[in-house]
Formats: sequence, C-alpha cells, structure tokens
Amino acid sequence: MLYSPNRPIVDFSVVFLWLMAVGTIVCASLWSEFIANEQNDERYNELSPKEANARAVQDDAEKEILDITAKSAIVFVITASTFLVLLYLFMSSWFVWLLIVLFCIGGIEGMHTCIVALILRKWRNCGQRKVDLPLLGEISVLSLAVLLFCLVFAIVWAAKRKASYSWVGQDTLGICLMITVLQLARLPNIKVATVLLCCAFLYDIFWVFLSPFIFHDSVMIAVARGDSSGGESIPMLLRVPRLFDPWGGYDMIGFGDILFPGLLVSFAFRYDKVNKKGALRGYFIWLSIGYGFGLTVILGLFRGELKDLWNYGNEPSQSREPSGGEA
Repeated sequence: MLYSPNRPIVDFSVVFLWLMAVGTIVCASLWSEFIANEQNDERYNELSPKEANARAVQDDAEKEILDITAKSAIVFVITASTFLVLLYLFMSSWFVWLLIVLFCIGGIEGMHTCIVALILRKWRNCGQRKVDLPLLGEISVLSLAVLLFCLVFAIVWAAKRKASYSWVGQDTLGICLMITVLQLARLPNIKVATVLLCCAFLYDIFWVFLSPFIFHDSVMIAVARGDSSGGESIPMLLRVPRLFDPWGGYDMIGFGDILFPGLLVSFAFRYDKVNKKGALRGYFIWLSIGYGFGLTVILGLFRGELKDLWNYGNEPSQSREPSGGEA
C-alpha cells in the first residue's frame, strides 16, 4: 500500500500570507500619514512660508495621483480580461520573462520609493547632498545609493527566482510595488468603488469558474500555474511555502486580491480623516477587519457550517491528493 499523508488543517504559511496581505493594505493606507508630513516639511521648509508650503505640497501631490473613474474601472477590467486571454493563448517562456522584467522595474521603483521615504523620515538631512549625472540630471546621493541597492536586489531575485528562498525577494518587491500603487491611485467615492469591485468580482468568477465552458480549462488558474511557460510562473503574486505540508508547494495570493480591496480601504481612511471621525465611528478599522476575515466566517457561523468548513477534507478516513505545488 502507498502511504498518502494528510495535509494539516491550517498551515502557518496561510497565516503569514494573511498577515502580508492585510499588512500591505493597512500600511499603504497609513503611509501618507506616516511619511508625507515629514517629507513635505523637509522638502519645502527652506523655500517659503508654511502656508505656501502646504499649498505647494498639496498641488504636487494632487498632480501625481490618479483618480479612478467608473469608466476607467470598466475599461481596466476589459483590458485585464484581454491581457489574460493573450497570456493563456500565447503563454511561453519569453512572454513570462517579459512579465518578470516589468515586475522588476515596478518592484525597483516601489522599493526605492519606500526605502527613501523611510530613511528621510528618520534622518532628514540625508537627502541634501546631490550629484549631477549625465541623462539623469541632479540626483541626491541617497536616492542613487538606494536605487543601486534596489537594482541589485531585483537582479539577484530574477537570477535566483527558482531557488527555495526566492519567495522572500518576490514578496518584498511585490509589497513595495503595491504600497506605491496604492499611493498613486485612489477611489474618489464609494460609487466608483462599487463599480470597480463588482467588475473585479465578475472578472474573477468568469475567468476561474465559467471560462472552462469556453476554453475547456480555467484560464486564470492555467495562467497562474504557467502550464505552457516552460516551468516559469508569473511573478505578480505573493507566495509563501507550505513548510508543514508533506506535499509541499506554495500558498499564493494575486496582486488584484490586495490592490482592489486596498483602494477601498485607503478611501475609507481618507474619508475618516477629512471628516474627523474617530477610530470606532469611522470606516477604516471596520473595512480592514472585514477584509482580513471576510464573509466566510460570518456566513459559516450563521449557517451553522463553520465547523464543517474548518474541517472539510481533513477527516482521518480521507487522504488528500497533492495539488501540484500551487494554491
């Protein structure tokens, strides 16, 4: 007889993945409050009075922010669907390599932004020394040093991306990228949030569960697995190895499952701040908790099925098959 070990009910990798996802959203929402004021004071305190400083800082910040509209939300989902189909139909190692390069570029930019902001918050004078470089123009020594570090970090990750520890570099680049994206893009109101999240919900449902009726395979799962990519996989996700699972593999969560809810949570934080709502009277904390725990626990509790959901597929008499190392 062949021995088929059971998987644990809960692997610690799931908990760590949950902490990374929730932490990314909370951190991105609080980032401007934690960082921006310190940076703004340092950047403008020698140029003009405080009142003019505040207006100049606000104007510069507004220029860098992309407000999502209902129309752009629909266009984005259509574009994402088109790109997903192209990935499914023309998936190859060179196509995935293109995504890896784009991921590294975005990760370098995000990591550079986060590190420089954190350093300047602690040591305000670090960014004052500058050098004049060809093509780049005047750039601070701090920014240049951090850029070189981020560049080396991304190159090492790309070269070692199949190593057992590569998930650390991938998650670091991904988290920094998502924090930066959530600073640059924002929802103006709950109406646009409803349109965007409903479109994203339909997008997930269709490409995961309904696409097999058309393509004879789940398009999103096939792309995530990288079935035709020569062993390569797309990097636009957070992943953590199942350390206590005898079958091995990874638990993963895509960037979209963090960015879309993150836009709504960030909006809630801004709304609470503008309207001077307290922690309990506001929306930010409750939306963060709602994202962290979701509706699964609530539905299972009210339906009396929470115990069944918790223990499903882990009865002693059953054995579970390996899932090919992916979630």
